[in-house]
Amino acid sequence: MPKLRSLLAGVFAPALVVASLLSVPAMAQEDAMPREKWSFEKLFGTFDLAAAQRGFQIYSGVCSNCHSLKLLHYRDLSGIGLEPEQIKAVAAGFTVPLGTDDQGNPKEGPATPASAFRSPFANDKAARVANNGALPPDLSLIVNAREGGANYVYGILTGYVPAPAAFKMQDGLYYNKMYPGHQIGMPQPLQDGTVEYTDGTGTSLDQEAHDVVTFLSWAANPETVERKQIGVRVVLFLVFMTGLTYAVKRKVWSNVHH
Repeated sequence: MPKLRSLLAGVFAPALVVASLLSVPAMAQEDAMPREKWSFEKLFGTFDLAAAQRGFQIYSGVCSNCHSLKLLHYRDLSGIGLEPEQIKAVAAGFTVPLGTDDQGNPKEGPATPASAFRSPFANDKAARVANNGALPPDLSLIVNAREGGANYVYGILTGYVPAPAAFKMQDGLYYNKMYPGHQIGMPQPLQDGTVEYTDGTGTSLDQEAHDVVTFLSWAANPETVERKQIGVRVVLFLVFMTGLTYAVKRKVWSNVHH
């Protein structure tokens, strides 16, 4: 037995050392990911509509200069609590393509609630030309498309810091502690006081990032609340049916004598 224990120790000890070493980068990466509190992340969580509306204000005033939301229409803004008249007013503030005129020339006009969100560039080529060759990603599903979801996007927005002295930066890039490789082509989009909220909420960088990520999380998952409500109803129905089935079983077998 002592020899067997020694043999097992010789086999497993190196494996444990390797496993512990491999776990260090993973833990370091996990520690680097911010852990923001989101109203929508819990089982019965819902979107903070006030935060989502503030986030839409940031998207409209800042993010929409470079990033599109191709999967959204203005009428979808009812999902963050905007009233029909508010949606009409928002849409009317944008000019969108309206097909062609009688001579076949492209024409534009005010958007309507049925219009898709206006994209900042006519096409990807124009977007690259305006951004030094980089293509700003569409933000419709950005929260779902990135590992870490809302926390990762929040981390990017709040992750701009001066590059370490020994870190060699490429021209035209910016240091971001959350971005893979730490060099990102997007200048810091938010800082304290980027916008002035109409509801009087403070405009710290953290608050702005929290709000716009809440809006983008809703944009990527507008059905979240409804899906959770359906799930709750299904669970309650199954609990009810289980209780009813058990009661019927006891009733049916109550007169059976062993």
